[in-house]
Amino acid sequence: MTSSRLSSRLQAVQPSPTIAMTRLAAQLRREGKDIIGLSQGEPDFDTPVHIRQAAAAAIEAGQTRYTDVDGTPELKAAIVEKFRRENGLSYETNQISVGTGGKQVLYNALLATLDEGDEVIVPAPYWVSYPDMVRLAGGVPVTVSCPEEDDFLLTAPALRAAITPRTKWVILNSPSNPTGMGYSAAHLRALADVLLEFPHVLVMTDDMYEHLRYDGWEFATIAQVEPKLMDRVLTCNGVSKAFSMTGWRIGYAGGPADIIKAMATLQSQSTSNPSSVSQAAALAALTGPMEFLAERNEIFRQRRDLCLSALNQIEGLSCVRPNGAFYLFPSCAGMIGRTRPDGRKIETDTDFVMYLVEEAGVAAVPGSAFGLAPYFRISFATDTERLRTACERIRAASARLT
Repeated sequence: MTSSRLSSRLQAVQPSPTIAMTRLAAQLRREGKDIIGLSQGEPDFDTPVHIRQAAAAAIEAGQTRYTDVDGTPELKAAIVEKFRRENGLSYETNQISVGTGGKQVLYNALLATLDEGDEVIVPAPYWVSYPDMVRLAGGVPVTVSCPEEDDFLLTAPALRAAITPRTKWVILNSPSNPTGMGYSAAHLRALADVLLEFPHVLVMTDDMYEHLRYDGWEFATIAQVEPKLMDRVLTCNGVSKAFSMTGWRIGYAGGPADIIKAMATLQSQSTSNPSSVSQAAALAALTGPMEFLAERNEIFRQRRDLCLSALNQIEGLSCVRPNGAFYLFPSCAGMIGRTRPDGRKIETDTDFVMYLVEEAGVAAVPGSAFGLAPYFRISFATDTERLRTACERIRAASARLT
């Protein structure tokens, strides 16, 4: 079948590299190989009991019908309260959108606001879906390299240099996927000062990993740091990561009423409302106890430190210490140019990652998929002993390179 049946816009988009690597790992397992998957960003903890019970109660109560297209009034009210309580942000319910996962919320916003040729500033390394979502919406992703010496974060001078008259959005993700690095309030203050100079630029903040943070690092979001930007900021979040609810598919955002209304219109003609049962579960998540987060974060911190120590002891690898999320983004620059036991050269980070999955049975994702090479991303949101084994396999495989 030829590609002539497909739109030119779709032909410019690639499948998610993280999903592709996860599928490869699954295929290798079906072939009988022992593969440790560190490619997917999904907590290994179960959804907390009180959330599951709320979902079951909703089913028994018959809450299985259509809801308002972009969220039930009860869930929207809980999100308003969440933003007030945790972020110091004041929204009305008509400024809240609920979608089928955080990804849909982001995509709805882009599709509702971008015209052909509008530019979106995407700091790199970036979550793999940002540039392709921009392209699907008709926009042009403008990637801005954020090197390791800047903690992989967008700086104020780099932001100013990237803004043009065609800039529509800048995307900020904190703590970041793939690096785990987060923007401090002071850092956001510097970015906000630049944005105040360019009133035509909107800001999309992806705060999905807000509650996953370590070493006393304090989370901040840009509308909180600079209230003058409130009418230009879409503050996006969800329940997937902190509450271990990836499969429940609930994301949400607070922002300007006109953009939220446009997102609802778009959603009404695409998926319509998110799952009613998942919304009931999300309501329980946002209004229920959160003490479990401290215990889980401590486990994540221990796993981070375990992997960080092991990787930094491998000659040819180096990794900075992230302050949030559950990813490490090690540099494999020292592996480039080395030779595999089968005689093939490691010329790129993709080559190194493929070597790891083929020879070490460890699935990771190359940094080039996130817009910055030569690095690779691993997720430490998995069993501690398997992480220990994975690190040992990486060490042994790296030692076989010459």
